[in-house]
Amino acid sequence: MSKVKKEEKILAFNSLMDQYVHFGLPTDKIDANTQFTIHNLKDIHDELPYISLTYRANFYSFVFVKNGSGKYTTDAHTFPTEPGTIYFTNPGHYKSFEWHTLEEVYLVTLSESFLKENVHPDIFQEFSFLLAETVHPKTLKPEIFSEFEQLYQQILKEYFSNSPYKNRMIGNLFVVILLKIKEYFWEDYNPIYEGNRSSQIVKNFKRTLEQHYRDLMSGKADKPFRVQDYADAQSLQANYLSNVIKSKTGKPIGTWIIDKTIAEAKSLLQNTSVPIKEISYQLGFTESTHFSNYFKKHTDLTPVLYRKQANPATKQ
Repeated sequence: MSKVKKEEKILAFNSLMDQYVHFGLPTDKIDANTQFTIHNLKDIHDELPYISLTYRANFYSFVFVKNGSGKYTTDAHTFPTEPGTIYFTNPGHYKSFEWHTLEEVYLVTLSESFLKENVHPDIFQEFSFLLAETVHPKTLKPEIFSEFEQLYQQILKEYFSNSPYKNRMIGNLFVVILLKIKEYFWEDYNPIYEGNRSSQIVKNFKRTLEQHYRDLMSGKADKPFRVQDYADAQSLQANYLSNVIKSKTGKPIGTWIIDKTIAEAKSLLQNTSVPIKEISYQLGFTESTHFSNYFKKHTDLTPVLYRKQANPATKQ
């Protein structure tokens, strides 16, 4: 019997923990203290078939199907899943999924902050496909799938370890997965599948957002873009761009900008020794106190405390 119940509005989740709690699924395999998760879905869904509600996930999801079957839907695209299938989705999409059989299907979820802090600060420059609106899944031959399996199994081992370097090791292993996705998925990627005009607008906005923050970091830009600037980049009216972004991703442009600013700030605080005052100027704040207040408002931590927690040996 499928676990389906009606909802008046589409749900949105900022973490897998929040999603599982809402759906009444087991959470003992989820570490609530990190923005990275990995587990076998067989341990989560004890009743099959399982049909999820439609929801929006504000985090990255990677699924490795060694032995299982079902289908998943992202926005208007529905894809079958079968043994050897690998697929991923990036934040902001409307999603639902079905599982008819489950033996070994591993789900990896992670945030943009985790990618930037533990993989590379310029993650999207190397792996631009992470910004793509829709990437079709790929079903790989067993010998190729096994290359991914060795990696995610090693990540699983590190995930449940007590090593103080756990996240760094997971990040380094995950970058190899991203390189293999780039090798096996991107060689025949066809952008025509990106969909309609709205999808193209969303993709261009994400790329402009990423490029602008690279320019801020490098000193090529000295103040953050406004909504009008992002609209001008695509020769659109600001209201039209705002409506497209909100309707396609479920998040207003302002939220995208906030999330991006916080992700960049966290990366700089954790991965560099740049003074907080300088970080605030790099991100376009005219006063470091404004940056500190902004960061605390959106993270409940001051930049100083976040840096201390991320790097206990760092003295600020």
